[in-house]
Amino acid sequence: MKITVCDDEQKILEEIAGIIRKNYPKDSINLFSSGQDFLNSEETPDLLLLDIDMPGMNGMEVAAALASKKDSVLIVFVTAHDELVYDSFKYHPFAFVRKKFLEEELSAVLSDCQKEFESRNRHFVFQTSSQTVNLPLSDILYFEGQANYLAIHTKDGIYKMRSTMLAVEDKLANDDFLRIHKGFLINLEHIRILKSEELILDNDEILPIGKSFSDTAKKNILRYMRR
Repeated sequence: MKITVCDDEQKILEEIAGIIRKNYPKDSINLFSSGQDFLNSEETPDLLLLDIDMPGMNGMEVAAALASKKDSVLIVFVTAHDELVYDSFKYHPFAFVRKKFLEEELSAVLSDCQKEFESRNRHFVFQTSSQTVNLPLSDILYFEGQANYLAIHTKDGIYKMRSTMLAVEDKLANDDFLRIHKGFLINLEHIRILKSEELILDNDEILPIGKSFSDTAKKNILRYMRR
């Protein structure tokens, strides 16, 4: 992975860089002491470890700037102020690390980020009536059951393949896809809002949560959102 760390405290920058080098010596690391310097650099990391509370441009403002550019960088907020965590949810961070538990929490989060990065670079290959399609998993929003077919809803359009929901669910069992309804298998990466009987994706589509799937689905969605 290409990793960028942005924090105004030199000591924290060095500590984080040391933990990364210990766990992932082959990954590239870039360090920035201000959010504006990072944005001006036009760096495109796979993972951004971002201090929430910085002078000038704070971490949430940096995350907002990245969101406006539609960057798909994984953001992990690093903070000494636990109370700021809740304010940052709207920027859809991948995880949080508390500075007072840096050594313990960062190693686990880096492992999760590595798995997520590998998952994003995995592909789903399938056959339509006229072609073989090779899609990055991260491009898939959800699968919808339609009689003997599945509609694959993506960022750029809809494909149809002849298969069963169960077969695809089994195939993607080790990836972040979750059955929320007998007719829907969703990519957890694209959930923006979870409600009691439905959820909203990051393209503003609303999907129902089936009653028989509700308890398990909600637990898994919340676990994913918190990690």
